[in-house]
Amino acid sequence: MLLVREDAIVRAVNRLLAEKGFDLMTVDQVAAEVGIAKASLYKHFPSKEDLAAAAMVRVVARAQEFIAGRPADARPVEQLKALVRWMLGLQIEGEMPSLPHHNSSLRAALMKNKAYIDGLMQVSDHIGLWIEQAQQDGSLDPKTPPLLVLYTLYARACDPVLEFLTASGLYSNEEMVEMMVNTCFGGLNAR
Repeated sequence: MLLVREDAIVRAVNRLLAEKGFDLMTVDQVAAEVGIAKASLYKHFPSKEDLAAAAMVRVVARAQEFIAGRPADARPVEQLKALVRWMLGLQIEGEMPSLPHHNSSLRAALMKNKAYIDGLMQVSDHIGLWIEQAQQDGSLDPKTPPLLVLYTLYARACDPVLEFLTASGLYSNEEMVEMMVNTCFGGLNAR
């Protein structure tokens, strides 16, 4: 029962973070979404930061599952494109938390969370390997620092362009994702 409730809490947090962002999400909203008292919520997660950290642990675990499920024989650049498609899909589904990059209390909670740090390092290492392989085979510019490529790919997970395109109503989800993948990997230059 405890795990079921915690799962419901984390799903609610994830949705609210995707919808409102960390700064606008409240603990009261999370409790109301789950249908429990705020005091009960605090028995599971002692702070708003811990709620956000639990949501990020879930996203990192999902990323680990995604990476583990990728075919080993796919070209590295295709692995990276599939990753971006997956992240954009999560954003479209409202399952990608939106966290501020400047909130020190949230950053501190994430840095103390071993499951988050360990998972993020594993995911980053695997993506980093794909980046280096894609640079070696000429699919990605070898002069671009791999860390910059990694951060650029992570930024696609919370790219506001997707929200603007969705609001326009001009494109299907699939079209938006492909346009963003093409822009991310091909740039804006004419080919």
